Amino acid sequence: MHLLKKRWFQVLITAILVFLLILLIYATRFIFDPLLKYISAVALPFIGAGLLFYLTKPLMKLLEKYKIHRILSIFIVFGVLILVGYVFAIFIAPVARDQFERLVDNIPGMVNGTQNFINYWHDNQAFIPDQVIETINDITSNLQTYIEHFMTFLFGFVSQLIGFIFSIVLIPFFLFFMLKDGDKFIPFVTQIFSKKKANNLSSLLNKIDKTLTAYIQGQLIVSISIGVMLFIGYLIIGLNYALTLALFGMLMCIVPFIGPFIAVIPAMLVGVFQDPMNLFWIALIMIIAQQIEGNLISPNVMGHVLSIHPLTIITVILAAGSIAGFIGILFAVPFYAVVKAIIVHFYDTYVDSKKNKEEALI
Repeated sequence: MHLLKKRWFQVLITAILVFLLILLIYATRFIFDPLLKYISAVALPFIGAGLLFYLTKPLMKLLEKYKIHRILSIFIVFGVLILVGYVFAIFIAPVARDQFERLVDNIPGMVNGTQNFINYWHDNQAFIPDQVIETINDITSNLQTYIEHFMTFLFGFVSQLIGFIFSIVLIPFFLFFMLKDGDKFIPFVTQIFSKKKANNLSSLLNKIDKTLTAYIQGQLIVSISIGVMLFIGYLIIGLNYALTLALFGMLMCIVPFIGPFIAVIPAMLVGVFQDPMNLFWIALIMIIAQQIEGNLISPNVMGHVLSIHPLTIITVILAAGSIAGFIGILFAVPFYAVVKAIIVHFYDTYVDSKKNKEEALI
């Protein structure tokens, strides 16, 4: 009995029970197939509506501040979303598509330029190992194919993703009811609990909501800000396909930490063929954009809500990428932030409970 009171023993028993529960769920996973199929069917519209819900939350609060009826506020939000989509489709998408098509058309010339440079370098170097020469020849002979496949995959993936999301008719319905009844969710969940437990659960759900709000809104603002800064920087140095490359950079910056490094790769590939000096200018533009984002935008937008160390972000992204690919990379950080908020909440609750018991004994 004395052993049962030991803290380490209780933690060990809890860990074993959790492991056995996971093992039991895995062994009987066929039972959950209908539920998993239902979840997979509604996951995309639910996630899409959830993202739009958090993105439009500030506008809803602003409209509520001016005492505008909620239903009317929802229609105004939908009107703004339609207007944003219309502006993008009419003014931005055609220019980006035209630049992308010209970029694809210029890929053979870029490949020939690369081969000519390597041949010139090869003819003027006396001491190059045969293995290096074979590797270079293999890369250059397939370089055009690699680039075309990558660009086609990238453009096709982004186009299909955007088209697929916005083609799902359930998203507006999900969003409508989220905007209409979102503030009723926490009271509905907590009504079955006692007052003390309801307050504790309400506090936890509010923390999760605050975490998701900070991340989703913050990441959008950060991505748009970096995209605008890249576009301005590319225009200043006269880089070809500036809008397309800036939009690609904006999309990649949705992925925390590693996104900005991926964002400049196409710009550098294009820039080096236009003028080798562009490598320096593009790197400088990204460094300036990153400094502005890291020291000015993120602290003011996200504040200290997330407080995740960069090394933790890298580890989480690498692990999620190996498990679930690009989708895992995209949702790894917010998922980790939510889990962290839950753990911190329960730990704080435990500490407060222990402190209250000690004070009661005194």
